[in-house]
Amino acid sequence: MDSVRTPDSETAEPGDTPAPAAAASLGTKVRSAARWSLINTVVMRLGTFATGIVLARFALGPAEWGVYGIAQTVLLVLLSANELGVGLAIVRWEGDARRFAPTVLTLSVLSSGLLYVALFAAAPTVAGLLGSPDAAGVLRVMCLCVVIDGIAQVPANFLTREFAQGKRMIIDALNFLVSTSVTLLLAFAGWGAMSFAVGAVAGNVVTLVGCALAAPGTLRFGWDPEQARALLRFGLPLAGASMLALAVVNVDTMVVGATLGNVALGFYVLAFNISGWPVRIISEAVRRVSFAGFSRLAESPQALAQGFSRALGVVVTATVPLCVLLAGLAGPAIELIYGGHWTPAAAALPWLMALGLIRIGSELAYDCLVAIGQRRSLFVVQGVWLVALIPVLLVGARMNGIVGASQAHVLVGGGVVVPVFLYALSRGGVGVGLIARACAWPFLGGAVMAAIILGLERPFGDGPLALLALSTIALAGYTLCVLPSRDFLRGVGGGDRPQRGRHRSTAPVGPPNRT
Repeated sequence: MDSVRTPDSETAEPGDTPAPAAAASLGTKVRSAARWSLINTVVMRLGTFATGIVLARFALGPAEWGVYGIAQTVLLVLLSANELGVGLAIVRWEGDARRFAPTVLTLSVLSSGLLYVALFAAAPTVAGLLGSPDAAGVLRVMCLCVVIDGIAQVPANFLTREFAQGKRMIIDALNFLVSTSVTLLLAFAGWGAMSFAVGAVAGNVVTLVGCALAAPGTLRFGWDPEQARALLRFGLPLAGASMLALAVVNVDTMVVGATLGNVALGFYVLAFNISGWPVRIISEAVRRVSFAGFSRLAESPQALAQGFSRALGVVVTATVPLCVLLAGLAGPAIELIYGGHWTPAAAALPWLMALGLIRIGSELAYDCLVAIGQRRSLFVVQGVWLVALIPVLLVGARMNGIVGASQAHVLVGGGVVVPVFLYALSRGGVGVGLIARACAWPFLGGAVMAAIILGLERPFGDGPLALLALSTIALAGYTLCVLPSRDFLRGVGGGDRPQRGRHRSTAPVGPPNRT
């Protein structure tokens, strides 16, 4: 395990803090952070959802959404590497993080600044290659977030290290209020896709200021060559794996934009955003504490395996019903929420919901593999995913438009990536049996839900009250199916009872992108 030796770590004695007390303290911190993170994510995503409805119905059309999709894709890829992965050392490394934080900040700001300069110069070329020449200006403005994020990495990761998700909720709420207000004002003033870019920059400035105030004294520049070398050895593999992961998720936007044009891309982006609701609400809340929680368990393979399987069980149990509902009721839901002119997006949504479920599991597995130092495995997994995906996406998009691109995602994700992730996890001590146990009941419940929706959709119709009644019946069927797994999810299953106290206190509870 990578670590930084400090006077504190060198003089501390193992007996200074009893293991049960330390485990109890960790469990309490994780549970509290998970609650705050989930509340934060749900509230923010509901707000984002409402804002998207307003913009799609009254201000922006598919072409503008297509330009925004291109800019957002480029931004996410740059964010994956903007601080070279060194920011995670604040969360992961042992000892006093403030001793090496100045070097982290210097590296982060230098790398993010260079990335932005390169993007500014290449923006017209990038936009043209992606089939959206009009996106160059939006790219240049939106990607200012790369520089802001590079500065904010150190204080933000200090909050993550300390499980301070209550403070993050306040910061994220202020970010949302400012960015949404700016975006809406500019959109209705006729700024088109540029309204997203300016709103994103304004919100990120608020996040930077908020994190700096919540973690005082962390924005100090400094340089230690030995620390810098150690940080780069730690961070570069993670940055590379993260860039590959985001390329996997966003290469479809590039392919659809270049192959089918802005209007089709706009429909695809809307469907992809809808499919991301469960990912963002559940997975984002999880990932704000999962990496820190798994890192604390990395030295105990048994505790890590139990913690990961329970975390996966909670995440999948919470996600499956959302995915099935959105997939089964795609057409009526999009027409009801966004309006009839967006219904072409419904054809791609069922496939993208299946992809959303794969993404949630893979993101949790990604955090687990990082925590146990399996960085080479991450490169292999993400590399295989990307290499397999690009040609299949191109063929799918050309043969069947946005539906073909969605089907390509699912084909590669389920047929290639999931088995590779399972193999990598098994090498890290997380067996396939534990993963199957975590997913069995939710998948059964999802199948029952799908059968209920398919059987009752035509008799019920597609009015608002009919959709509500159908959703209620389907959710009731799902709940009955997953009830047998409740003890496992709570950490009191039959096999766990002899060590019940330990697992309940150490597992990354309920476990709980970049966006």
